[in-house]
Amino acid sequence: MRKIPVACVCFFICAFQLAAQKNNAPLKLWYTKPATIFEEALPLGNGKTGAMVYGGIVKEHFQLNDNTLWSGYPDPGNNPNGPTVLPLVRTQIFQGNYDSAAVLWKKMQGPYSARYLPLADLWLNFNWKDSVAKNYSRELNISNAVSTVTYKAGDVTTTRETFISYPAKVMIVRITADKKRSINFNTSLTSKLKFKVSALADNYLVLRGKAPKFIANRNYEPQQVVYDDWNGEGMNFEVYVKLVAESGSVKKVNDDLVVTNADAVTIYLSEATSFNGFDKSPALNGKDPSIEAKTNLQNAMKQSFTSLKANHIADYQNLFNRVSFSLGNSTLPTANHQLPTDLLLRQFNSSPDPQLQVLYYQYGRYLMIAASRPGSRPTNLQGMWNDQVQPPWGSNYTTNINTEMNYWPAENTNLSECHLPLFSFMKELSVNGAKTAKTNYNINEGWVTHHNSDLWAKTSPPGGYDWDPKGAPRWSAWPMAGAWFSTHLWEHYLFTGDKNFLRNEAYPLMKGATQFMLHWLIEDPKTHYLVTNPSTSPENTVKIKGKEHEVSMASTMDMSIIRELFTAVIKSADELNIDNAFKNQVAAAKERLYPFHIGQHGQLQEWFQDWDDPNDKHRHISHLFGLYPGSEITINSTPELAAAAKQSLIERGDVSTGWSMAWKMNWWSRLHDGDHAYKILGAAFNYIDPRETREVMGGGGTYPNLFDAHPPFQIDGNFGATAGITEMLLQSHDGRISLLPALPSAWPNGSIKGIKARGNFLVDIDWQNGKITQGKIKSLIGGNCRIRTEYPVRVVEVKAVNATGEVANPLLTKYGQPPYEKNPKAALQNINNGKEYVIDFKTEKGKTYTIVPL
Repeated sequence: MRKIPVACVCFFICAFQLAAQKNNAPLKLWYTKPATIFEEALPLGNGKTGAMVYGGIVKEHFQLNDNTLWSGYPDPGNNPNGPTVLPLVRTQIFQGNYDSAAVLWKKMQGPYSARYLPLADLWLNFNWKDSVAKNYSRELNISNAVSTVTYKAGDVTTTRETFISYPAKVMIVRITADKKRSINFNTSLTSKLKFKVSALADNYLVLRGKAPKFIANRNYEPQQVVYDDWNGEGMNFEVYVKLVAESGSVKKVNDDLVVTNADAVTIYLSEATSFNGFDKSPALNGKDPSIEAKTNLQNAMKQSFTSLKANHIADYQNLFNRVSFSLGNSTLPTANHQLPTDLLLRQFNSSPDPQLQVLYYQYGRYLMIAASRPGSRPTNLQGMWNDQVQPPWGSNYTTNINTEMNYWPAENTNLSECHLPLFSFMKELSVNGAKTAKTNYNINEGWVTHHNSDLWAKTSPPGGYDWDPKGAPRWSAWPMAGAWFSTHLWEHYLFTGDKNFLRNEAYPLMKGATQFMLHWLIEDPKTHYLVTNPSTSPENTVKIKGKEHEVSMASTMDMSIIRELFTAVIKSADELNIDNAFKNQVAAAKERLYPFHIGQHGQLQEWFQDWDDPNDKHRHISHLFGLYPGSEITINSTPELAAAAKQSLIERGDVSTGWSMAWKMNWWSRLHDGDHAYKILGAAFNYIDPRETREVMGGGGTYPNLFDAHPPFQIDGNFGATAGITEMLLQSHDGRISLLPALPSAWPNGSIKGIKARGNFLVDIDWQNGKITQGKIKSLIGGNCRIRTEYPVRVVEVKAVNATGEVANPLLTKYGQPPYEKNPKAALQNINNGKEYVIDFKTEKGKTYTIVPL
């Protein structure tokens, strides 16, 4: 159990005195006692610097991160055995010798990824003489990204406000009290890494640190955490803290700063690392972190606290305020804002609070803004918040679902700018991935990325070469991440219509991923289809005649990702009117891809043959990629495939790990079953006590600070749930903009404003009694708009017509009819595709159109 070193404190809670302020600010996480463990603390961030605020009384703790602070240095890990071994692997798979193929594949594995690390800890020790605190409140206001702690100790009420500014690139802590000259505390800095601290002046602290050059992936490796000397390998980092006291004094005492009898204190914190690019040693070719940290600190100190806070809030709200969401007048119990967030979560199953659901939705958007801004690194398994030197799975980029899920809400919740760090990362991956393609597979065109990556843009297969007995081909033999990432580029174009982005940024990367796949595909000698070999359905095993195998060929996920990518490249070439010969090559290969199959149980087959086990409850249901986030399977165009996907979902069940339940929410939404999606949302609100020892991946839920519990903490479930709620209310993947396609009966009344549809349309929807009362569509770039509803509507400003044929807007693209084969004995599930009304109308750039029921 991870506890902060806090003195034993007794305090009384007066929740009733806090009720009024909670009613006035519903978009707050708030609590009546300090955090004593990471999953209770509250996250702040500006896309580079992150902090977890514990809200202590006697000792306050700010646990700090920098999202460029990782172990190690660039290590490609490519394996020159690959070109020799790969043909042997493929031969064994074609012969049905799957176990032999898995043994051979391990000779093609590379090293594990680097580890994401904690930066430092800022401590404020108040040494209260009176050990009793009253009227305690700890909150995170996600409307302005400010954390506030208030309490009364003795006869003094103290308030601490904290935020991390994206414009100023610093963390600010402001401490005030209701009595003059009553603020007294010591300030110190520590780190879990190699560090040294010095007080440069009476109000000025600096911590200089060194990251390990190596951290083990397994607890049985002979070396666990390895440091070089101060001039050797490993990231360097520095943290600067400066205090400005109003009245009173600040003095350095050893390595602490001591504040005495102040009226108010402002703490400025800046930090930086020696990271100088994915392809440079952070020690031997790194930046001097002091230059960045000092510059940011000096610039921030030229501004007043009031100015810094105002600029921070304005910057943040420019993104956050784009979307508003309410579930007013719901049939659910009335929101009780007198109750703290953890208590609302605990009682959700018996009293599901609508405002908690709104808060959770917007919290996903808050976390994305806090962790992923232009110029930053992409979000990792824990976003950017980590307090462990050896975090679960290295808190790395796990690219077979988790990194992608982190960005599912970027476009439809109107945060396109927050998607950009992923695209920048892809450029780095494409450089290293071209080398991996050449070294490991003798493929000279395009780029590839495997199951794990890190700050150094690792693209080689993980698994510990062949030394690690736990290195498993079921996850290491997966070269599909580059192709999956590339579909994000296409989605960004569909939502924004930015043709310059498509031409200059997206298409070259998508083409490179496609070139690799054209070479990776191989003809199956029996069916003559193009297949992937080897192939996995990530982290799952195929059961054949009572025996489990880790690799086979042509998994449904592989073929779905490739088909989605090829479609995007073909359509992009048409949009840009370029590369006709390559487009035709891709189109020809697409026609030869191994098709979907509906198996004997009426399920969408996961594997090359009908080997699915209906009792398999594995958390990964990767073969449903074509339903979501892909767009190949829809209830309108491919109802039989949608029915088969539904059968697969039923077989796997609802309750699983946190991120898995988030994915299921999206799938059920795409099947237009809002009540089932809502049921899974309710299961995701299962309160997880972080102090209890739980089986890893033993059933997900939500921690007290609303972080997703895999368990342990993974942030992907937060992002996936926010995306899923949006899909319940708006979809635009099948050539139409569907309003309230999967509205659950638990939300009969509500409003959502500012979400995005493909075609670059801004959408507002108000509803009562489960039906739209008014919708607004703002056309940001013009173009035809096609609306789907479950009852007749009209457009107030222009005359709409009943829709026929293909939509005349390439951004509202349909993916066509993917080929599939169906077991003739399979019985299919019913699909909820009732009466629908579809209309077309032309829009002009910048104009808003009102949708009302007839």
